[in-house]
Amino acid sequence: MTTNKQPKHLRKAMAKWAEQRGDLYAAACPSRGVLEHVTSRWGVLVLVALLEGTHRFSELRRKVAGVSEKMLAQTLHALEEDGFVLREVYPVIPPRVDYSLTPMGEEVARHIEVLTDWIEENMPRIFAARAQHVLKESESKKAPARSS
Repeated sequence: MTTNKQPKHLRKAMAKWAEQRGDLYAAACPSRGVLEHVTSRWGVLVLVALLEGTHRFSELRRKVAGVSEKMLAQTLHALEEDGFVLREVYPVIPPRVDYSLTPMGEEVARHIEVLTDWIEENMPRIFAARAQHVLKESESKKAPARSS
């Protein structure tokens, strides 16, 4: 539905939201939906994969190991709806569809890439923390209960 075909009250509400900064702590704020799209497991991986350049659907599916066709399609659709992904359809047989980042998508993907790089670089520390946690929990289960 194009903007001028939308009901007047909807256009007014969208214009009001467009002027305001999001408030992730507010339950009804639409920024929560955007956060969910961007930070979902598949959203993160798709955005970072598209930083490498334009990909076709099948290329993305191979790159993002473990994602189902349905989840990849849903993720791409949500990211496209939010303005982060550009979907280009070419009228050829068989049909060809390319996905790439918009300028805003590249901006958010760069932020996410910093986080994913940090996670990958710090896996030894994370594994050590996990091992320490398991050890601490097993010791607390072995300790006899103290009476008052």
